[in-house]
Amino acid sequence: MVRGLIGRKIGMTRVFTEDGRWVPVTVLEAGPCTVVQRKTVEKDGYEAVQLGFDAMKERRCTRPMLGHFKKAGLAPERTLRELRLDASEALKSGDEVRADLFRPGDRVDVTGTSKGKGFAGVQKRHHFRGGPASHGSMSHRRPGSIGASSDPSKVVKGMRMAGHMGSGRVTARNLEVVQVDPEKNLVLVRGCVPGANGGIVVLKKTRKGSK
Repeated sequence: MVRGLIGRKIGMTRVFTEDGRWVPVTVLEAGPCTVVQRKTVEKDGYEAVQLGFDAMKERRCTRPMLGHFKKAGLAPERTLRELRLDASEALKSGDEVRADLFRPGDRVDVTGTSKGKGFAGVQKRHHFRGGPASHGSMSHRRPGSIGASSDPSKVVKGMRMAGHMGSGRVTARNLEVVQVDPEKNLVLVRGCVPGANGGIVVLKKTRKGSK
């Protein structure tokens, strides 16, 4: 079976174990995802499956994408993601992948878009210590020197400076699946996952060992 699916972050809560301990969890709406396209080694050079999530109206879809869905005989989906697949899998266009792909105790990697923080200085973005706080200092939150002298006469690539913070692709690895509700397509994972509530995430079964 495919190793993952597309979902949406609902929010955080906590659940209680049988021995009375409470566990912080993130609630994810996992699927159902429709197989939009199956890619093969013969035609595309690799084995993969393209999944669609979150149905949308045809008038909201661009013409190229509308043609892509009509070719598969499916209704338009708002989000498309591609996942690798083994050649032995028999998935085809129109098949559905649901939350019952996961079981309690499984380990998953959750990929999402982190919250955007806008333009941030070096203290907030890179945790710089900052300058003296005493009266007369003019370097409280400034980054300090950023370049070399006449050699090499340029700012070194990768210098930590102020800039756009957040709004990037982030993966939380090796999270434990605490509960699965196939009827409501809900997966509860221990801990937090990247992104704001309502954000799109991709859940994949991790290939690494447990913590």
